[in-house]
Amino acid sequence: MKNDELCPCASGKTFGECCGPILNGDRKAATAVELMRARYSAYAVGNVEFLFESSGPEVRSEFDENTTREWSKSATWEGLEVVGTEKGGPDDDDGFVSFVARYSANGQSCEHREQSYFKKIDGEWRFIDGEIEKNKPFHREEPKIGRNDPCPCGSGKKYKKCCGKGK
Repeated sequence: MKNDELCPCASGKTFGECCGPILNGDRKAATAVELMRARYSAYAVGNVEFLFESSGPEVRSEFDENTTREWSKSATWEGLEVVGTEKGGPDDDDGFVSFVARYSANGQSCEHREQSYFKKIDGEWRFIDGEIEKNKPFHREEPKIGRNDPCPCGSGKKYKKCCGKGK
């Protein structure tokens, strides 16, 4: 990726002024959010080595370089939205970042929602763990219409003989 192109993390900055210097080792992430953005960009540009290096010891022990590289290449990375943070500033030792990563894979748009935990190890931010946030369940406002209930259209017929026919 060229330094004058927009950064994949959707910060609105160029790659050269956002995640590029972190990915190529010119500087370290100053906050947990910067590391989160850089890790997303690493997936987008296929920098699997950075994903390994920016991980904590437990993540490294389970890291599968080939699978990560294949997934990185197979997806079209569409942007990152940081939803919230807790601690994770330059003077903190740990912090949480909630985010939505958007990408397309196999012709389908996907959203990955997660709250990630970051910790400073030897003065550098590392990804320690993440908890996937499930989509909130759908709650119906009106009561469910039964097959034998009167049709809500007002026809006077049972739902199964009117608007519910064939359902």
